[in-house]
Order: sequence, then C-alpha cells, then structure tokens
Amino acid sequence: MSNTPNPQASPGYGASIDLETARKVAAAAAAEGRKNGWTVAVAIVDTAGDLVYFERMNDTQVASSQVAQDKARTAVRFKRPSKAFEDALVGGRLAVLGLPGVTPLEGGIPLIVDGKIVGAVGVSGVTSQQDGVCAQAGADVLARR
Repeated sequence: MSNTPNPQASPGYGASIDLETARKVAAAAAAEGRKNGWTVAVAIVDTAGDLVYFERMNDTQVASSQVAQDKARTAVRFKRPSKAFEDALVGGRLAVLGLPGVTPLEGGIPLIVDGKIVGAVGVSGVTSQQDGVCAQAGADVLARR
C-alpha cells in the first residue's frame, strides 16, 4: 500500500491564481506566523509552479526563500501537500528521494478554487509542522470564498 495519495483522485487544474488572490493567501499565511511569533517566507505559485507572489518576513533565515518556493512547487506539480512526501519518508519509502522536484517537508499545500487546483502556497522558516500551520492558514482563505 502506498504512503502517498493517488494523484488520479486529486482535483484537476483550473485557471492559475491571480496576483490579488495570491497576495491574500500570502497575507493570511504570514499573519499566522506573526501571531505565533514565527518568522517565515511565503511563496505562492501558479499551476505550472511558477512564482506569482513571494514575501519573507524580517529575520527569516535566508535559505527559507528557496525552500518555501520548492514546497509550493512540490504541492502544485504533484497535486498533494508536500507533507505526503515527508510522511512517506518517515514510513520508510526512500524512493521518494529519487523523484525530481520533490521537497519532502511539510509546508506546501495546493490551492483549490471551485474544485480545481489554481496554484499552491509554500511556507518555510520554522519547523515543518509550524510551516504547515501557516500554509494551511493561507489555503483556508480560499475555502472561505
């Protein structure tokens, strides 16, 4: 049995996220970080994994800029949260390390509008679990639309 969700059961792709919506998602993710005293980088990518919006809070480690983008690209290109790959590794599925373009760390979540993936949010800067909390806060903005 696989430790990762079946991509065929995932939503299809829709029109890519626009800049205004990307800013709202990023603002909610960053606000969650601030609320908890965490400094994070937040990346929003479109359906191809190309960067639409990015921000890094003051004093966030520099490496988080790239990691946030990589988590978002993993989520959108594989149609699942990046945590699925982290969980697979924890479960012993080392083959995940051979997948090109996978960042197996929690913090990347596909963004869904009207049942279609429109992009993804990626967060980095604190622990993977804390990054995931921030990313989910961003993704939840679209669930309230």
